[in-house]
Amino acid sequence: MPVITTVEELEALYGLPGEASLVKELDHIIPEYAAFIEASPFVALATCGPEGLDCSPRGDLAGFVRIVDAKTVMMPDRRGNNRADSLKNIIRDPRVGLLFLVPGSGTTLRINGRAHITTDSELCGSFTIDGKAARSVTVVAVDSVYFQCARAIVRSDLWNPARYVDPKSLPTPGQILEITSRKNIDGEAYDKEWPERAKKTMW
Repeated sequence: MPVITTVEELEALYGLPGEASLVKELDHIIPEYAAFIEASPFVALATCGPEGLDCSPRGDLAGFVRIVDAKTVMMPDRRGNNRADSLKNIIRDPRVGLLFLVPGSGTTLRINGRAHITTDSELCGSFTIDGKAARSVTVVAVDSVYFQCARAIVRSDLWNPARYVDPKSLPTPGQILEITSRKNIDGEAYDKEWPERAKKTMW
């Protein structure tokens, strides 16, 4: 199996990026890029740490990532499973990558930067939803921002309802937990209780 081991081999295979691929990358947020951030209800957060890499979903009401200025964005952290993999990584290595998705749009937006975590009560309170403040806020200093063309979204047909998968055709979280816990967790009970538990702990 051939393996590419040098940048020169890679460039020989793919060629060099075109002008449009380079000029779109900036070190600050322009209004056109801000429009995607403000419309996005879902972000993939990539971090790295001593244990390796992590890519974690972040979702909230559209515009939940707050633009402070052209070089800074803030993202609230809500209730979750308390693994805090991303946050642990940020404490030990501030480098982060954000990928913003906007339902219905093929264009995605990427931000690379350096982050820190704050529990400032006033700031966390400013992200309050349903009477519940953010548990913490991740502050990202923007190093680079650019849009990603629509090819991946178009190829995947991601936003086509006709291609949606019936959730019933997939293993449930409870079924997975029952197997991975070697039946220490009752999968059927977990799935039955989850909707009400999620309703109480969503924010």
